[in-house]
Amino acid sequence: MESAQELRDKHVCAATRIVVKVGTNVLAASGKPLDDERVRAVAEQIAWLVEGGRQVALVSSGAIGCGMTSLGMKARPTTLPLLQAAASVGQGTLVAHYERHFGRYGLHAAQILLTREDFENRERYLNASNTIHSLFDLGCVPVINENDTISTDEIKFGDNDMLAALVTHLVRAELLILLTTVPGLYRERPGEGAGGSILEVAERVDERVERMVYDEKSPDGLGGMASKLEAARIATEAGEAALIGDGRDPQVIRKIMSGEPVGTLFPPSAERLSSYKRWIRFTSRPSGTVRIDAGAQAALAERGKSLLPSGVSGVQGEFQRGDVVRVEGADGREIARGLVNYSCEEVERIMGRQTAEIEAILGHKDYDEVIHRDNMALMQ
Repeated sequence: MESAQELRDKHVCAATRIVVKVGTNVLAASGKPLDDERVRAVAEQIAWLVEGGRQVALVSSGAIGCGMTSLGMKARPTTLPLLQAAASVGQGTLVAHYERHFGRYGLHAAQILLTREDFENRERYLNASNTIHSLFDLGCVPVINENDTISTDEIKFGDNDMLAALVTHLVRAELLILLTTVPGLYRERPGEGAGGSILEVAERVDERVERMVYDEKSPDGLGGMASKLEAARIATEAGEAALIGDGRDPQVIRKIMSGEPVGTLFPPSAERLSSYKRWIRFTSRPSGTVRIDAGAQAALAERGKSLLPSGVSGVQGEFQRGDVVRVEGADGREIARGLVNYSCEEVERIMGRQTAEIEAILGHKDYDEVIHRDNMALMQ
């Protein structure tokens, strides 16, 4: 078994493409929603990474806080239109801070605003990926945030931890660094006036690790430790490493990338999913559910087979051909996601039947499979 230091050397120090996520409260200090010195420290460390030959995408919160200050708001708005207005005013201020500090090192801050729909639509997903890679080639630092001015409750990411995990997939980064206001994942609840010990390595995000969540999200930030663990899970299950560290330390990124025992490291799973399969599994939201029997479940999970009509036992939700659907096993667990070859009505008509019967039932047979294995990503 590899030691903690060996894992850091292998998955952190060796990473050449990195996503850094900075939370709202990392950038806030002295009662201000955006402290310029905190922004300077982040920019200086990222410039150090770029100078060393690495490519870095920055997912940064803080736009709403900047807008609140400019608009004289004393408390965070509670309605979506006012949140969108604050984000609209504040986003320019946030990027201007980054541009000024990156400019000291000959770099540009390239603003990219994304919505959930940009990830769910395959063409827009690829366009965003191509744009970010072009910015890397030009020596720019993409500064990414959710497009709060047009996002609605139905299409929001929920918090920038999730956005950062999806950006990690988008650019196929090897490492996701989540900077927060705690030094990592505590082994036990910190006592009054005393910090608990930090778990240096979490082999995977399981129930044992999830029980180590002791914090509550702050009033200004949307994400707490639970959302960071979910982001780490999404990154690691696709084959990337993740690390949670204390962004209040002005040298935390340097320390992390130099292999110092800082924060909590989540090593990647053994299998690194292709860009296409990570899009199916993590990025596109399912339109419905296809339930399968025990025999089909074994064929998919153990033998890597496609899903045939004979193995389908039920359909839930409304979906069309080409939509992403969940695949639920006989025990009710989600075992896969995939692009379905038939609509929900057609699957209902052919479920439990043999492939040779499809044309007689539907009047056409475009595919033998309900979901082909090449268009399916299994859950771990």
